Amino acid sequence: MGEGQFRVGEELRERLDTLDTEAMTALDGGDEGTLDARLDAMWQLVQSEGERLPDESLEPSDVVIPPSDLSLEETRKLFSEDGLIPELPV
Repeated sequence: MGEGQFRVGEELRERLDTLDTEAMTALDGGDEGTLDARLDAMWQLVQSEGERLPDESLEPSDVVIPPSDLSLEETRKLFSEDGLIPELPV
């Protein structure tokens, strides 16, 4: 959030899906430390392996990764029942 937009390929998206599932489990269990670690890992992956879009790009985002410094309740409001990364039609 607030750090720009990135395009991710299928392989990276699969890795993010795994972290998303782990983040949902941590959120459901009230494990803020694990949740924060998974959100940080997701963001680091996107930054290191995603393709950064120009700042002037106004493409809609499929996913927004919240910062890890949000409270459990603030983060819970951002997650859907499917996690941060919804299943997109193929």
